[in-house]
Amino acid sequence: MCVGDDEKWMRMAIEVARSKGSDPASSPLGCVIVLDGKVIAAERNQTQELPDATAHAEMMAIRRACEGIGEMELRGATLYSTLQPCGMCTMASIWSKVGRVVYGAGRNEVHRMYFEARHVDTLHFIADAYRDDLEIHGGCLADECAGLYYSPDADVPIEEQGNL
Repeated sequence: MCVGDDEKWMRMAIEVARSKGSDPASSPLGCVIVLDGKVIAAERNQTQELPDATAHAEMMAIRRACEGIGEMELRGATLYSTLQPCGMCTMASIWSKVGRVVYGAGRNEVHRMYFEARHVDTLHFIADAYRDDLEIHGGCLADECAGLYYSPDADVPIEEQGNL
């Protein structure tokens, strides 16, 4: 569900994701970080190009945002991601003190290859364990975001699946 300007910023995250192309095999993930109504970072998944397993869209956006404002903390910022953040990206949001995480497609709207194989809901587990003040909102433009990825019932060859 989108509230306030969430739809505007999520549409931007979708465009960032599509800048890599629309093939779901390339994990077209987009992330935008907004502080005081201004975009301070907009990045896409770059794991293959760099190559760097930590170069998820959220990680790259947090790095750029912190560099841009010259601070390690992003208090008051909202992170918009086209896909529910993984455990690593959620922890980075927590350590960087992001105030809100808004995501589009959740783990049930996309193929299981995009998430941890054991189906642990890391987003809420980590938020509950570390911060009481982190707001998490899922489902903002969920259908549009899910369209970027393989569907839950897609027949994806095992050699092309990540995380499994």
